[in-house]
This record gives sequence, C-alpha cells and structure tokens, in this order.
Amino acid sequence: MTTPRARVRAPELTGRGGWLNTGGREISLTDLRGKIVLLDFWTFCCVNCLHVLDELRPLEEKYVDVLVTVGVHSPKFVHEAEHAAVVAAVERYAVDHPVLDDPELSTWKQYAVRAWPTLTVVDPEGYVVAQLSGEGHAHALDVLLAELVVEHDAKGTLHRGDGPYVPPVPRQDLLSFPGKALVLGDGTLLVSDTAHHSLAHLAADGETLLRRIGDGTRGLGDGAADVARFSEPNGLALLPPELAADLGYDVVVADTVNHAIRAVDIATGSVRTIAGTGAQWMQGDPTSGAAHQIALSSPWDVAWFDDSIVVAMAGVHRLDRVDPRGGTVSAYAGTTNEGLVDGELPHAWFAQTSGLAVSADGTTLWLVDSETSALRRVRNSLVSTEIGKGLFDFGLMDGSASDALLQHPLGVGVLPDGSIAIADTYNGAIRRFDPDTREVSTLATGLAEPSDVTVVVDDARGHVLLVVESAAHRLTRIALLDDALRTEGTAYRTARPPTEVAAGELDLDVLFTPPRGQKLDDRYGPSTYLVVSASPTELLVSGAGSGTDLRVPLVIADPASTGLATGVLHVSVRAASCDDPDAPGAADYPACHLHQQDWGVPIVVVPGGTTRLSLVLAGLDVAEL
Repeated sequence: MTTPRARVRAPELTGRGGWLNTGGREISLTDLRGKIVLLDFWTFCCVNCLHVLDELRPLEEKYVDVLVTVGVHSPKFVHEAEHAAVVAAVERYAVDHPVLDDPELSTWKQYAVRAWPTLTVVDPEGYVVAQLSGEGHAHALDVLLAELVVEHDAKGTLHRGDGPYVPPVPRQDLLSFPGKALVLGDGTLLVSDTAHHSLAHLAADGETLLRRIGDGTRGLGDGAADVARFSEPNGLALLPPELAADLGYDVVVADTVNHAIRAVDIATGSVRTIAGTGAQWMQGDPTSGAAHQIALSSPWDVAWFDDSIVVAMAGVHRLDRVDPRGGTVSAYAGTTNEGLVDGELPHAWFAQTSGLAVSADGTTLWLVDSETSALRRVRNSLVSTEIGKGLFDFGLMDGSASDALLQHPLGVGVLPDGSIAIADTYNGAIRRFDPDTREVSTLATGLAEPSDVTVVVDDARGHVLLVVESAAHRLTRIALLDDALRTEGTAYRTARPPTEVAAGELDLDVLFTPPRGQKLDDRYGPSTYLVVSASPTELLVSGAGSGTDLRVPLVIADPASTGLATGVLHVSVRAASCDDPDAPGAADYPACHLHQQDWGVPIVVVPGGTTRLSLVLAGLDVAEL
C-alpha cells in the first residue's frame, strides 16, 4: 500500500517593496489559482541568478498560456534593498515577468530558502510541488511543467490565457545601462552599451555618437558593424599596436551573456568571435584547448596582461587567459570556489570578478571581486587582497586598507600617480586606494551605480576621471582632487539571517532527487561531487574537503576554545543525471544533464543550535518547507 504524499499549501507572497511589471497591481497566489506558478528567488548582484533568468526565457515562451513566473527579489546587499535599484535591475536585465520586491526577506523566510538562486514550483491548486537551487534545471522544469499541464488539464484545474505581466515603457536614451568605457588611440571613446546589446563609438566629449557596432538585437553574430550582434557586452581592452596589426583587430570585448570573447577592428567596425562556444561553461567541462571549442561563463571584463588576454570569468569565479596568437583558452587563476583566499594563482579563490586594470609598468593586474566587495591584485604569480573581508561583510568606510569597506564594486582603474580608483558600485562612489600608504579615501559620491572608471585628458583640467554611471545611462567626468573626501564610515553585514548550529557534530545533507524520467548518471564514475569548507577555516574541526557522498558529518569548533562564534560554511555540489531509457515515453537518444549550486551559509554557533543542516539541490514532491 502506498502512503499518500503530504500536500503543502504554498505560503502567500508578501513584501514591503511592492510589485513591478504588473501595471501597479498587487497580485496574490489566490489571483494566480489555475496557473502553474514558478517563484524565482533572486538578487541582482548574483551572476548565477542572471544565468537562471536566461535559462527561464525559453520555458516562459513555451508555456506562455499556463505558466506565471514571479521573481521574488531577495537582497543580499543594502543597496539591493532600495526599491529604485530593483526597478533599475528589472529593466537592465530585461526581466519580463512580475517581480515582488521583498527587501525584508519575508517571502524568502516563508519558503525556507537558503540560497540564491532558488526556484519553487506551485501547482494550479496552490500547492508546492518542487524546489530547486542553483543552475541547470531547465530540462527538469520542462518535464515537470509538461506533467503538470497534463494532470491539471485532466482535472479541470488548469486555466489558460494571459498572465498578470505588464511590460514597462521602453527607454529612449543614447546609452542604456552602459558597462565599461575604453579610450581609443585618437581620443574617442568606445562604450559597451550593455542593455542596447551593442558598442557605442563616441566622440571625445562622451555625448556625440559617431557610430554603433552591433545592430542592437540580442544575439551572437559576427560580421560588419551594422549586422553583428552582442548580448549584454561589458569589458573592453585595447591590444598592443604591433599585435593588433598582425591579428587584424585591436579591441577585445567580454560578451557576457553570449559567454564569448569578441574582437573588433575599429577601422572597419567588423566583429568576429575569438573564444567561446556561445554555451555556458559548467563544472566538468574542459578548461583548456582550442578557443572556439572551450565554453566560457559570463566573462565580465578583459585586460592585456602577462602576454595574453586575461578574462574575468565572473560566472565561475576564475580568471582565464586567451592566447590570440595560438587561438587557445586556458585557466589562469582560481579554483571556481567562491570566496576570498589568497596565494598562488591556481589555488586562489575569487568571487565574481567584474573589473580588471593593469599597472602602467605592466607588472600588476588589479581586480575587483564584487561578491566579496574586495580589491585584489595579481603580481609575480601571486594573488593578494588589499581591501575586503569576505562574502557577507561590506560597507562604506575609509582609512587603513585593513579596515576599509566597499560594497559590490564592478570597476577599477589606475590613476596617473599609480594609485587605484575603484568604481564602488553599490555605494554610488569612486574610491581611491594608495598602494604606498595603504590608505583608502573617497573621490566622489552620489553616483548612480558606477560600473567603470578610466582616466582621460581634459583641455581645461588636465587629467580627469571618466566614470561610467550605469544606472544614469551616461558618462560623467570628475576632477582629480588633491584632497579626497573622507567618509565617517558605515559597516554592514548581509541581512540574511544566519543558521544557528550547535558546537560539535553537524550532519550536512544535500538533497537531490533526479527529475522525473531521469536517473543518476554513474556511467563514468560517481554521479555526485561535494566540496565543503569554511571561513574562517578554524570554524570546522573536521569535515572540510571533497567527496562523492552528499551526506557528510561535520564537526563545528566550540567558541569557548577558538573564540569564533560566527562564520560561513561553503558548500559546492554538482550532480549528473541522464534520461532513463526505461521510463515511459523515453526519447530514442537519452540526454544527460548537470545540476550545480554553491552555497555560502552564514552560521552562528549557539547552545541548543541545530545538529543537522539540509540543503536542497533538487527536490520534487516537497513534503515540508
């Protein structure tokens, strides 16, 4: 006899921030009864969340008359809790479904969500039927949605027709959420016009459009300037003149959502793809080989350094290198683990690197890791952190670099005196780091999400800073002052509540149920892989390391002996599944699928805390929240 599975009523959607993309209307799950509802818990700083937005687009189109996707924006950073910032992000990333602004994480808590991104499926009768964390779930969702359509069509509980989405009025500015700016040899400017999916070639005044490179339609296409296509391009780098002459192009572009590196001949405007396949790199994919055969993951910036094109691979927390002469790609630095760990290039941890700059003498690569709000540098094959404390510590604070705080910086530039300018994006500020004194100061505030900064020559003022003021859709010039501003300082920690755990044994259990019609793929060895670590490392007495079992015993250090009561558990998991050839309706040629997620779980060690921590990678037929 089969025991009936428990049915869990989906909690109502609540959030102080209100609704976007609904024409001003507030909606409830009751309003959506009869539709399949897909809740996407996201935050706009998170590159993995941006990946999921793109994964969902084909499903939203395929099930347009039965599926309603609702983005539940659950902020990590203080800036992301501001309603205007959420409005801008929804426009920036072309989110074409309703979004609930939940700055206090009330709906996040009701659904027991532990990570960005998390997807929850609610059936037409208002019951939770699945929860999935991380990326790579599009196929599983497709199978589940198809089953729900058949089931509820038969029951008469599925209502077809339009959903509550109301599109916003399109923007008509010259630039739309520009990403990066590059000064060309003749003094003109090349700007990645990110939301216009093109490059804007501007006169030196930064306002006069000379031409566009790319036709403005999202896509991946090479050719002349008026037919080439990009998808949310960001970073730009100028190659050395001698090399450019040999290669036939002089600018390289990080074409972020295409997961590709593009090359532009400025003289003609022609575009070609020099690295990437157009598909996103996933764990287990090769990291080196012919440039057109190696997948990349959300390249956000590029720089010419160490005789190669270094790529900030924001999507997998790694630096890659492209050899344009040999036509190859290889890993340059990083393990793909997200965090703040210094050391030799292969062993360092990065966290969504989003900005690169090279020192005048070419010996140092400066970079900003947005998710750890950190300024770091690569020199002599070593990675060091100059500003930054970790994944959940950020703020606006000047002074000694050991105490200074940033908030999700996206850009970095080298000033004429060798000091470093930082586009401190979520603080709306430009900061300055002096490598000699190790002091941090503030050059400007009140900017709208500055995403890049570079130095240009100004006839009246000499050198000035050219700031890409992304959320204001413009370039802004700021004088280089002898006396920088000084901020009193504010420190923050992520508002996400920590998990209370007990000292001693902690049973970590990652839950993974293969999607319906699939089974674990163990043809080439174990189908699952788990990596566990902690920040600080002393938080874990034992259990750190990697293995294939998704349930592992950890031992948490006693604060009485270490003095540590708080920290972060880092859990990275991937699981492989394949279509089951014996399942009803199985395809003739079974496909295989990879599911992966990285969790950074804030914990606090308290008497009476939990002794078990369960994380859901993929769970169907959810019995409890």
